[in-house]
Amino acid sequence: MSTLGTKTTSLTKSACVLTLGMLASGCQVGPRYVVPPIQAPPAYKELTPAELAGAVRWSAAIPADAMARGHWWEIFLDPELNALETGIVISNQNIAAAAANYASSRAIVREARSQYFPSLTAGASVAYSRVSVFPAANLTTGTTYTEYSLPVEASWEPDLWGRVRNSVHAAAFAAQGDAATLANVRLAVQAQLATDYYLVRAQDALGRVLDHAVLYNQQTLDLTQALYHSGLTTDEAVSAAEAQLHAVQAQRENVRIARAQYEHAIAILLGKAPADFALPPTTSELTPPDIPPGIPSQLLERRPDIAASERTLTEANAQIGIAKSAYFPDLTLSGTAGFTGLSAAEWFTWPSRVWAVGPTIAETIFDAGLRRATVQQYRSQYDAAVASYRQTTLTAFQQVEDSLVASHVLRGELERQNQAVAAAQRAFDEASVRYRAGLDPYLNVVESQQTLLSYQETAVQIQSLQMTAAVQLIQALGGGWNVNELPTPAMVGRTK
Repeated sequence: MSTLGTKTTSLTKSACVLTLGMLASGCQVGPRYVVPPIQAPPAYKELTPAELAGAVRWSAAIPADAMARGHWWEIFLDPELNALETGIVISNQNIAAAAANYASSRAIVREARSQYFPSLTAGASVAYSRVSVFPAANLTTGTTYTEYSLPVEASWEPDLWGRVRNSVHAAAFAAQGDAATLANVRLAVQAQLATDYYLVRAQDALGRVLDHAVLYNQQTLDLTQALYHSGLTTDEAVSAAEAQLHAVQAQRENVRIARAQYEHAIAILLGKAPADFALPPTTSELTPPDIPPGIPSQLLERRPDIAASERTLTEANAQIGIAKSAYFPDLTLSGTAGFTGLSAAEWFTWPSRVWAVGPTIAETIFDAGLRRATVQQYRSQYDAAVASYRQTTLTAFQQVEDSLVASHVLRGELERQNQAVAAAQRAFDEASVRYRAGLDPYLNVVESQQTLLSYQETAVQIQSLQMTAAVQLIQALGGGWNVNELPTPAMVGRTK
């Protein structure tokens, strides 16, 4: 072996030893992630004294065990609502889009992980070449030949500074965030379905009130016409009775419009055309369940939107590490092996073998502040993510407080409104008796009925607001979801 060959071999061995040493001492650059502290109040401001004293607590058994599975709608004890909510996850297109985004994020994790491993390529080539004339080498004519090559090339960039690891972590955290976003979209669609469902039921309740009013006014009109033909009343009374009947019938038609529109909204949430869905009327009462809110600190683990915002933080933190790794040199190990010859048959002869192997180290000497600016960029994005995370938690606290105060106030408001309805009912009954006895004009009946209908409609509206507030409170509390339901970074990178 020649001296030059010995030196080349020695250099190659030294480079390999140096590479192994660098691999052994490889490190991951970037700041260590710490969850930003959130100052949660000890209790919600709008809790009643009983709730504040701990008489009602949110736990795995209260409300039902189903809450822990996310089937929060079962607390309403409505079988029809249960059936609708069960089908919404499969057919709703917003949920399908969020699920597709999550699947895409999982694929990106696998893409990032592929950088841990070397790349290997192979290809065959045939080149027809001509060599120029070189008189000094006694080549008086050009020479042409055909070269057949079959090379296999391998290349690998060891993750010395954690760039690949940070990339994998960032992709995994982003996938976790998309999983939380999927849960949040699912919760939002489920809550909207429950809201629209109880708006339909409110229209059913209002329709029953108006149906009763239509029936009464029809009977009253028949009576007034009979009295008019007997000469016991005037045509003015008949006209007033007809006008009142038609006015109540018009109100009933408006209820049909609102009910149909809410029914159409439910169909869209279920991923169906309105023509393919119908919700039959019911006589069930609108009664909100008791919903214990727990303590504010628990909200940080129950809201999927808070979890998604926090995962964005971890992703932004990993991006800082990726930017910092650019300050360090890149090491690439590459090699080529194969066969070459003047015919394809020579590929299978040992002398036609060729190979080359060696490391390459590259370091940026001057970039006009590019790397420093990149690190500053990602630090600023992290700071923005921290602010967004804290704002998300504050908004969550507000939404719970808003729903609590609405639930408490509406409960008392409904009690007073029911008292007003009862008083108006007594006045209407008295006016009806006096009219039938011929003591008062029909105008008194019209006025008392209009007052009664107005109070009854308001009572139904308050009941509808109660059901909506109950749904919104459950949604604000996370709908029984828990941060432990998030897939781990290892799980999001699996193929299935």
